[in-house]
Amino acid sequence: MRGTNQSGISEFLLLGLSRQPQQQQLLFLLFLIMYLATVLGNLLIILAISTDSHLHTPMYFFLSNLSLVDICFSSTTVPKMLANHVLGTQTISFSGCLTQMYFLFMFVDMDNFLLAVMAYDRFVAICHPLHYTTKMTHQLCALLVAGSCVIANLNALLHTLLMARLSFCADNAIPHFFCDVTPLLKLSCSDTHLNELVILTEGALIMVTPFVCILASYVHITCAVLRVPSSRGRWKALSTCGSHLAVVSLFYGTIIAVYFNPSSSHSAEKDTAATVLYTVVTPMLNPFIYSLRNRDLKGALRRVVGRRTGSY
Repeated sequence: MRGTNQSGISEFLLLGLSRQPQQQQLLFLLFLIMYLATVLGNLLIILAISTDSHLHTPMYFFLSNLSLVDICFSSTTVPKMLANHVLGTQTISFSGCLTQMYFLFMFVDMDNFLLAVMAYDRFVAICHPLHYTTKMTHQLCALLVAGSCVIANLNALLHTLLMARLSFCADNAIPHFFCDVTPLLKLSCSDTHLNELVILTEGALIMVTPFVCILASYVHITCAVLRVPSSRGRWKALSTCGSHLAVVSLFYGTIIAVYFNPSSSHSAEKDTAATVLYTVVTPMLNPFIYSLRNRDLKGALRRVVGRRTGSY
């Protein structure tokens, strides 16, 4: 990454969520608690899955990867905001801003792909239960995660390189707590039509394709569940998908609200509220959503916590 852009701006100012000292203190405490909850909750999910042999299945393999991505996702934005508050500064270097944007795009895409992969896993488990073990092999699971990582990195690199070619004029204040693409485009004094076109075409394709796959999977799942004769059987099948659907709805709803509207319709307040939801709140809620409705995972978590507390 270059240290400065074509117009010579070497750093940006992250204005954060509020300029009032009392609100800043409250937001600092709130974000610190949410970040710690995100890291602790997702680490517990990963630890529970890795230590319990009963959870060494494709569904939990994908869930552990989602938890790892959620930790990295939150770590891309929140620690910088907390550090700026402690140090009493608002600055981030131009190269640091582009680096943050790169990792933000990458982990958003990884979340996106993993949610689609998890939907496919549920589709195979419910619609083709007799062929589940032969279809969802360890090799396929590893390939799906590795392929998601490669595509996510390439997509993030494309958007970052397009941003790096832009010039930025005198105004370098970002009304946000991290370097997001929408406020950066508003600050540029270059022609941003190519960037917006790529976001609305290639970016939309990257987001919409997995979303369509998720919808198609759940259409088939719903049809299969409706054919189950007993109401208890139908409820059991749907309960395994409820947590995933809750996470999907929250994730895609906020992403669409922020990125897939014309720039003229954006407002700093609405964008900030939506991005807080998908960058901070969703990664924090995922462990709770998945563990509260999953008996096997709750049992593994109790054993992990009991083992840790018993060792002291």
